[in-house]
Amino acid sequence: MAGTRYKLEINPEVPERLVRLEEVANNLWYSWDRPTRALFGRLHPGLWRAVKHSPKAFLKRVDQKRLREIADDPIFLGTMNRVLSVYDTYHARPSYVEQPGKSLLGKDDRIAYFCAEFGFHESLPIYSGGLGILAGDHCKGASDLYLPFVAVGLLYRQGYFQQTIDREGQQHAHYEDNDFDDMPIEPVLDAEGNEVRVSVDFPGRKVWAKVWNARVGNTELYLLDTYLEENSAEDRNITHQLYGGDRRVRIEQEILLGVGGVRALQVIGIKPTVWHINEGHAAFLILERIRDLMGQGLDFSAAIEASASNTVFTTHTPVPAGHDHFADEMVLHYFTGFCHSIGMSAHRVLDLGHVRGGGEFNMTALALRGSRFHNGVSRIHGEVSADICHEMWPQVSPGENPMTYVTNAVHVPTFLATDWYETFDRYLGLGWQHRQPDPQCWQGVHRIPDQIFWSIRQSLKAQMLHLVSDRVRVQHLRNQGSETHLDRVLRFADPANPTVLTIGFARRFATYKRANLLANNIDWLKEILTNAQHPILFIFAGKAHPADVPGQQLIKEISQLSRQPEFEGRILLVEGYDLHLARRLVAGVDVWLNNPVYPLEASGTSGMKAAINGAINLSVLDGWWGEGYDGKNGWAIRPTAAGLAPEIRDSEEARTLYELLQDSVVPQYYRNTSLGYSPDWVAMAKQSIATILPRFNMQRMLKDYVGKLYSPAAAQWRQYSANDFAAARQIADWKGRVRAAWSGVQLRRIDQPVTRIRHGQSLHFAIVVQLNGLVPADLQVELVFNRPGDSNSQRARRFNLRYERPLEHGEHLYTHELTLEQCGKMEYRIRAFPTHAFLTHPFEMGMMVWL
Repeated sequence: MAGTRYKLEINPEVPERLVRLEEVANNLWYSWDRPTRALFGRLHPGLWRAVKHSPKAFLKRVDQKRLREIADDPIFLGTMNRVLSVYDTYHARPSYVEQPGKSLLGKDDRIAYFCAEFGFHESLPIYSGGLGILAGDHCKGASDLYLPFVAVGLLYRQGYFQQTIDREGQQHAHYEDNDFDDMPIEPVLDAEGNEVRVSVDFPGRKVWAKVWNARVGNTELYLLDTYLEENSAEDRNITHQLYGGDRRVRIEQEILLGVGGVRALQVIGIKPTVWHINEGHAAFLILERIRDLMGQGLDFSAAIEASASNTVFTTHTPVPAGHDHFADEMVLHYFTGFCHSIGMSAHRVLDLGHVRGGGEFNMTALALRGSRFHNGVSRIHGEVSADICHEMWPQVSPGENPMTYVTNAVHVPTFLATDWYETFDRYLGLGWQHRQPDPQCWQGVHRIPDQIFWSIRQSLKAQMLHLVSDRVRVQHLRNQGSETHLDRVLRFADPANPTVLTIGFARRFATYKRANLLANNIDWLKEILTNAQHPILFIFAGKAHPADVPGQQLIKEISQLSRQPEFEGRILLVEGYDLHLARRLVAGVDVWLNNPVYPLEASGTSGMKAAINGAINLSVLDGWWGEGYDGKNGWAIRPTAAGLAPEIRDSEEARTLYELLQDSVVPQYYRNTSLGYSPDWVAMAKQSIATILPRFNMQRMLKDYVGKLYSPAAAQWRQYSANDFAAARQIADWKGRVRAAWSGVQLRRIDQPVTRIRHGQSLHFAIVVQLNGLVPADLQVELVFNRPGDSNSQRARRFNLRYERPLEHGEHLYTHELTLEQCGKMEYRIRAFPTHAFLTHPFEMGMMVWL
C-alpha cells in the first residue's frame, strides 16, 4: 500500500569564496550580461538548461561537491572576479541627477513606472509579450542611465502559458505555478524586519497584498502578491494568472495595481515626482492619488489638476476596441466607498472614464483625463492615437491635440549577440556601448571586413538553427512523427551548413499581424519556395491568446501549410515561443518578416532586435519601420489605399511581398557568391545595423522620455504643489469658470477682408470677441496661415492678435497688423482658445472657437 509522499529539497552551502554569486543571482543585471549567465552555465550545463537559465534556482540545486571544486579552481575564480568587477563598476557610477550638466531632473525627483507585466528574462515569467518586454527594457535602460526610477507591477503565480502544438496544428496552453523561491525576488521588509503588506478596500472586505522586490541593475521593481492566508481563496487568486480570469478578476487586478501600487510606494517611503502609467491597466492609481490629495485639503477639481500635472500616460493600442473598459455598474460596485470617502457623487467620478457614445467606463479615458503628458509609441501611432482619442479634446484637430509620441526602442545589451562585441570593439572603438545614439559611431560598421561580418552572421544563424532543430525534434517526436521523416523536415535547417536563406516571423499570433499573408497565393508561393537553386527556409513561431480563437486558427493554418509536400522542410512552425527562442531568432535569421494591417502595428520592436544583429527587415511601412526604413537598409511593403475591402488589400500587399521576395530578396542573397557570400547582401546588412541601432536603442528612448515627458512633468509638479498647491487650486478654479462660459464665446470680424495684395503690403485684422463674462487674459485670438490644401498644423504659421479695448455688450476688440514675406496663394483662419500660464499644453482643455 502506497504511503504519503513528502517533498524535501536539500540546498547546497555556497562556499565563502563564491558567496557573491548569490548577490548576482538576485539581480536581474544577469539578464543582459551574457558573461554572467555563461559563468553559471559553465558549472553544470545540463542543470543550467533544466532550471531555464535561472541563477537563483541553479544555486539551490547544484551539487555541493561541484561548488567545492570550483571554489578551488583558479580559472573559474578568475572569470568570476572579472564578472564581479564589471558588476561593481556598473553599480558604482554616479546617479543621473548627480551628473553635472547632463541631468534634466532635480536631485529629489523620482519616476514611478506602473505596468501590468514586465519581461526581463525567462527566469522571471511575469510577462506575455511585447508590452512586458518593452517594460522590462524600459527598466533596464533606466538602470543603464542611472535614472531615479522605480517600477511597480503584480507578481503572478502563473505567468503566461507554455505552448505546445499538436500534429493537427492545434495550440495547447499549459500553465505552471511559479516557485517564488527560485525567482530573483525577495520580500520587502520594514525597519523592524517584518514583511511589508498593503491593503486595498474591496466591497465588504480588505484585500491584503505582500510586496516583493526585484533588483534590475540600479532599478527597483516592486511587485504585489495577494496569495496570503488573510485573504479569501477568491482574493488570493487575484494575482493567480497574468491576463487570466473574467472581467471581475481583470478589474480587481487593475485596482490592485493602481491603488495598491500607490500605497506600496507610500509604505516603503518612496515619493515619486513623476508617475508613468504604461498602458491603461494601472490608471486607477489616478483615483488613489486624488483621494490622497483631497486628504491634504484639496477639493476634487484641484486634486485632479495636481495629480494630473505630473502623470505620464503611454498608450500602446492602435484601435479603439483595444482599450480596457468596464460597465459602470461594475466600477461603482468597487468604488462606491471611494466616492463616499471623498464626498463626491458617483456621476462625477464615472465621468472621468466616459467618452461620448462609449456607454462604459474606459480606462484610457481615465488615464487621459488624469494625466497631462500623453504619448503613442511611434510617429504613426502617435497620429493614430491623436485621432482615436480626439474626443478628449473635441474642438481641437487631432494634429494639434496634446498627444505626442516617443518611438519605442530595444535594450541593446539584452538583444545584441555577444558574437559582435569583440568585432565592434575593434572597428567602432572601445566604449561603443556608451555611444549607442551616436550615428557617427555606427558608421564604423562599414569598416568591418565583409568576410568577418559574414562569418559572424553565419555563426549566429548556426546557433539559431541548432535551437530550432532541437525544438522541432521534440515537437515532432511528441506528435508521433518518425525519425526518418524528421530528417526531411529539418533538411534546410542544418546548423553545420547554414547557407540557406532563412526568413523569420515570430510574434503574437493576432489576426491583424497576418501570419498567413504569405499563403495568400499558394501557386506563387510554390514558385518562389521550390526553386532548387535558391532554397528558402521560413521559420514561424508565436502564441495566440487562449481566448483568441481566430489567432489559434492562424497557427493551425501555418501548421497545415508546413505539412504540404511542396512546403515540407521549407516552412517550420516552432512551438514554445519564449525569450530564449526570441533572442536566437532575431540574431540568427537573414530576413525578419512583418506584415501587419496598416496602421494597426503601434510600434513593434522585434524588427529592431533583428536589425541590430545584421538581419534585414522586410516589413509593411507601419509602426517603427515607417521611421526606420531609408530605402537602403531593408525592403518595404507600402500599404494600399485606405478603404479597400480586406481581401483586396491582402491580395495587393501579398503581391508586393511575393514580388519583393522574387525580384529583390532572393536574388540579392544568392548573387555573386563566389566569395562564399553576396557582397550586396552584406552591404545592406551593415546598413541595417548602422542606421537602425543608433536610432532605436533604449538610451535614445529614455532620453526622449526624460526630455519630452519626465522632466516637464517633474517641473509641473514643483509648480503645482508649491505653496500648498496654490497653482493647482488656481488652474482648477479657472478651468471651471472657462467651461461655464465657453459656449457663449463668439467671434466676428469688423475689418474688410482683402483677397490680393503686393509683396510688402500689410494686412489689418480687427476681430470682435464676445467673452461671455470671461476676461481678455483668459483666451488667445490667433491667425493660422497655410498653403491651399495643406492642413498640416506643424507647417502652419500662427500670429497672435493683440487685445485693444472693451466694447459694448461684453464684446472686446483684438487687432493685428501683418506683413507676410512669402508670395503665392495663402489661406488663413481665425480662432480663439483658452489660455493660462499654468496650462501644460496650450490646447489641453480641448476648446476652440473658429470664426
